[in-house]
Amino acid sequence: MRQATLPIPEVGIIAATRGLGGAGAALLLADRVSKENRKRVGWTLFLIGLLSTVPLVMDIVKKSETV
Repeated sequence: MRQATLPIPEVGIIAATRGLGGAGAALLLADRVSKENRKRVGWTLFLIGLLSTVPLVMDIVKKSETV
């Protein structure tokens, strides 16, 4: 098992990026906004969440140690 120690602000950033991705995915599935606007905003939020998660995961993997 791998273990990593993370500072609280980094955990907050991780949570925020996951939230952006989730919000984007939810908008893609919602019916209250026009299809064009929903797709544009949904994909933007989803991709920001996804792209900002990649460097965070790489940083955590570097910091983690095998227990």
